[in-house]
Amino acid sequence: MNTRRGLRAKLSIAFILQAAAVSCGAILGVYAAAAVLQNVLIKRALTDESAHYIEVLETQPSFPEPNTYNMRGYLLRPGHSPETIPARLRSFEPGFHSLREGDKMPLLYISDSKQGRLFLVFDQEQVGRLALWFGMVPLTLVLLLVYMATWLTYRLSRRAISPVVWLATVVRGLDPHKPDLSVLSPERVPSDVEGETQILAEALHAFAERQNQLIERERNFTRDASHELRSPLTVIKLAGEVLSSDGTLDRFEQRNVDRIGRAARDMEALIEAFLLLARDGASGLPSEDFLLETVVREEMERAEPLLRDKPVEMRLQVDSCCMLHAPTKVVGVLIGNLIRNACSYTESGEVRVSVACGRLEISDTGIGIDEEELKSIFQPFYRAAGAAPGGHGVGLNIVRRLCERFGWEVSLDSVKGRGTTAVLLFPDAREADSEVD
Repeated sequence: MNTRRGLRAKLSIAFILQAAAVSCGAILGVYAAAAVLQNVLIKRALTDESAHYIEVLETQPSFPEPNTYNMRGYLLRPGHSPETIPARLRSFEPGFHSLREGDKMPLLYISDSKQGRLFLVFDQEQVGRLALWFGMVPLTLVLLLVYMATWLTYRLSRRAISPVVWLATVVRGLDPHKPDLSVLSPERVPSDVEGETQILAEALHAFAERQNQLIERERNFTRDASHELRSPLTVIKLAGEVLSSDGTLDRFEQRNVDRIGRAARDMEALIEAFLLLARDGASGLPSEDFLLETVVREEMERAEPLLRDKPVEMRLQVDSCCMLHAPTKVVGVLIGNLIRNACSYTESGEVRVSVACGRLEISDTGIGIDEEELKSIFQPFYRAAGAAPGGHGVGLNIVRRLCERFGWEVSLDSVKGRGTTAVLLFPDAREADSEVD
């Protein structure tokens, strides 16, 4: 299941987060303003109220104590008994103090002057409710406006990206093997697809047409090359076999006829490999169940002429029967290239092929490869020092590319002057039900 979010989902999340952030910011702002009002403005008002009352007392000593809806004042004049002050206030020192009276928490401010000690008790709860009320009303209006603007912006944004979503949906629905390019043609593009999206749609349409032309050209080349190149090679091979069977050839002529036959076989294998790589994926290559040992024996028989007149023994060791489900031609090209390389670069000793479940090992006692050259051995057209004449330097590169296409692994280990070991790994191999002789 595809868990990646599309543009519309991402856009919705972005606007939701934006609206939530604005809402949280506005609410926190109102509460912060209420806190500032209570903790700063009220204290400042009580300080000014106390100073004003003391100034009035200097000119009007009998002026009454403050007594309003939200504030009550008490004055303890010099020499007077503290009994005139409520008991709950007597123990406090000058400054601000928070009181607790039931569910209320009034604010107490005490100041000293020549006229005495002034106690101001302010009911800040009422002011807090008013501050919160007058903050919530504007906040609600602001949030409504923000939500409306966010919704309108979201709708406009959805309309803006709808052509991109349409294009992505169309491209996703195309069959990669037989894409219907008519859906991207200019006459079938919706009217709201314009600007950069229209340019992209036209570019994709042109690119897809170009790709179809290239694929068709590739298929035509593969089909034509398969026939036109193999036919002359078949003629050369048959002519070489006829000449080889003629007993009138001297040794020099026979050697040249054998070289023609080997070159024809090498070219046939090379053409087969190129045609496999030229195909689109694995199309046209039927997969089937087969024993790996069977293909190995066939390729060993084809490589035997390379060991003619050489003191080299080619042996097969089967540790277990391995069953593969793959195109036999591909496996044959892989194994054939590696076995022919081992035979071509071994002048004496042996070529040993070991078969196990999921693993094929080809070892030789040939000239070997230098450690530095081994790093580049799979590069196209690379030929190590001491390579046999007549090669093309593409065999191992073909092996690597075919392994990458089918999910197999190939590796080479070599010691200069002692030989080379090639290992093929088939992760999808399985044990055969019974061994085949």
